[in-house]
Amino acid sequence: MVLSLLTEQPLTGYGIIQAASAKTNGMWKPSPGSVYPTLAQLVDEELVEQAGEGKRTEYTLTDAGRAYAADHAEELTKAWDSAPGTSEATEAFIESVGKFMGVLHQFRTAATDAQRTQAAAKIDEARKALYLILAE
Repeated sequence: MVLSLLTEQPLTGYGIIQAASAKTNGMWKPSPGSVYPTLAQLVDEELVEQAGEGKRTEYTLTDAGRAYAADHAEELTKAWDSAPGTSEATEAFIESVGKFMGVLHQFRTAATDAQRTQAAAKIDEARKALYLILAE
């Protein structure tokens, strides 16, 4: 993933995280704990070089890195196949889940016990209805 992104342009570690998230439409956002050790390893293997310090450190492919990327272009492209991004239906679903979580929070903090009992029954109904959809 890192090599693939660096074939497109030089990036900071944070830029790599953001680019991976953008390329997968937010489905995958690698953690700094996975990106920075990978960058350090690629620097040690002389596939990547760094310029700058701290947050402004930018990483670019070396000549050896560009050759590796060219030799493994198909493999680098396939790395993204496991995270194809989201469809409009998935984005709408995620938005609905967020709205649902908001109302659940209101029930947790502002509802009476009677309202929570009614809500629990409705949630159970919804859970069963959703399982029926999956069973189709």
